[in-house]
Amino acid sequence: MIVIAGLGNPGFRYRNTKHNLGFMAVDLLAERHGIKIKKLKHKALSGEGVIADKKVLLLKPQTYMNESGQSVRSVMEYYGVATSDLAVVFDDVDIPLGTLRIRKKGSAGSHNGMKSIIYLLEDDGFPRFRLGIGADRGDVPLSSYVLSGFPEDRVDEVRDAVIRCADAIELWLSDGIDAAMLEYNKDARKKDPNQGDGPFDRVEDKRGRSLCPEENEQEEK
Repeated sequence: MIVIAGLGNPGFRYRNTKHNLGFMAVDLLAERHGIKIKKLKHKALSGEGVIADKKVLLLKPQTYMNESGQSVRSVMEYYGVATSDLAVVFDDVDIPLGTLRIRKKGSAGSHNGMKSIIYLLEDDGFPRFRLGIGADRGDVPLSSYVLSGFPEDRVDEVRDAVIRCADAIELWLSDGIDAAMLEYNKDARKKDPNQGDGPFDRVEDKRGRSLCPEENEQEEK
């Protein structure tokens, strides 16, 4: 069993915020591979399936971001999963908005969800897929910035990064982390002309909302 944990905050108010990019990437994988993330256990929503001929558990912790490690550790212990068979997907304010970076292992950086996971697992030796949200936020506090939506003129970049992240996870599962790093540790804003937005569009339809905060506001009126 391989566990792929996408980090985010539960609840409608957070579903299209920067801090929920991990959820969005896992939702896209679920949509592509017919995996239903509906089972509520271990303080998480999860779904089992097969990707690249490997049995996977897609995980969305429901603990709120800062306590993500509680859910991840519970799942790892229950299924007897080795740390090397865990991957975590999360937003990262330390890299530019619309980019994707993959690492084999390492520290949590400034991300509280990753800090929780590493602290409770007592191990940082697992792959992580980082989706950039960094930008000049001016006087906006970090806590407010990560819980805000995306600028309308950057939505396409964010959408592409999520698509590339799902592609990268699939390549990791089929060919290993080195292959995924070699292929995808590039500027995520350089979009593959052969990659359409179809899979991500289906996730948006299923979730019922757009990444664009202005569109969300119109839907709620």
